[in-house]
Amino acid sequence: MINSTFEQFEIFRLIPIHPFGNLDLSFTNSSLFLLIALFIIYGLINNNIKNIVPGRWQSVIEIMYENILNMVKENIGSAGLRFFPFLFSLFLLIAVLNLVGIVPYTFTPTAHIIVTFGLSLSIWLACTILSLINFHSNFFAMFMPNGAPMVLAPFLVVIELVSYAAKAITLGVRLAANLTAGHLLFAILAGFTWKMLLAGGIISVLSIFPMIIIPFITVLEIAVALIQAYVFCLLTTTFLNDAIHLH
Repeated sequence: MINSTFEQFEIFRLIPIHPFGNLDLSFTNSSLFLLIALFIIYGLINNNIKNIVPGRWQSVIEIMYENILNMVKENIGSAGLRFFPFLFSLFLLIAVLNLVGIVPYTFTPTAHIIVTFGLSLSIWLACTILSLINFHSNFFAMFMPNGAPMVLAPFLVVIELVSYAAKAITLGVRLAANLTAGHLLFAILAGFTWKMLLAGGIISVLSIFPMIIIPFITVLEIAVALIQAYVFCLLTTTFLNDAIHLH
């Protein structure tokens, strides 16, 4: 049961590539679904933004576009509009990867901490570099709260440094943990239902109850997939806001 539940997270090589010694550049199932997500995004954008009167899919894309745009304006202001293409692309990528992962027998790259941590670390480094470019040495003032007694400076600076560095980890961990928990819940419930069906007798009849629950869990998973993509972008805008408006 444990193996069948966790095998959905297993990464395996589709095309082994070892150019130099132990260097592994193999094309994996994670790489495949990242490419699939890119093709889906390209298809959605390229084929659904050409009509003056929007159809169903174009309306969905326009709603997402407007929500991310408003999020950028509210959290960063007009100075953050230059980052909107990146944030909108980031939202689409994470949302599509999350939604594709709900389909049975697929793979969810965003349920792996190495993928989400790579995203969060890249964003954290970019925001840190942007802060240094904008504020130079004044950037380090954010690690000492205004009005705090100087005697507490060593403790406060360490706490603020740890808190700031933790952003590189927490952003990615939050996304991976939520998706992993949802996938495990769905897999365990589906496996439990299947075992009840195979048991026969009254147990098979009782399996109708978990069957009724599964569609609701699926709807919940879809909601979580979209919400987590939005939250990831929302937190990214707060990082960018700190990099543009030093607090």
